[in-house]
Amino acid sequence: MERKIRVLVAKPGLDGHDRGAKVIARALRDDGMEVIYTGLRQTPEQIVQAAIQEDADVIALSILSGAHNHLFPRVTELLAAKGVRDILVIGGGVIPEEDYDYLKSKGVAAVFGPGTPTAATIEFIRANLKRS
Repeated sequence: MERKIRVLVAKPGLDGHDRGAKVIARALRDDGMEVIYTGLRQTPEQIVQAAIQEDADVIALSILSGAHNHLFPRVTELLAAKGVRDILVIGGGVIPEEDYDYLKSKGVAAVFGPGTPTAATIEFIRANLKRS
């Protein structure tokens, strides 16, 4: 039996609102994925450490604070610095569409804005996850 997809859902920065993160966590869990939710106010270092410790396949970052152009790339930089290349990093929250290309150029595989159906996120993960 194949191991369940393990998704670490994280809220980087000082953002204090996590309803969206909890909605996506529940949707992923309902789809059969194993979800680890790190809680509010996580640093990129804490997120990467947790993802490695939990053997995560995916890091799903959720942000509303506007610090996505700093915090999301920091996560991908830390993963690269540790030689971790097999964790899919995705992001969501209140992120202007004009920032999507920048985030993708920094290693974020996809960005899901407000109103994105949870099924779109699930489909993206299943279609783009590279597992050994």
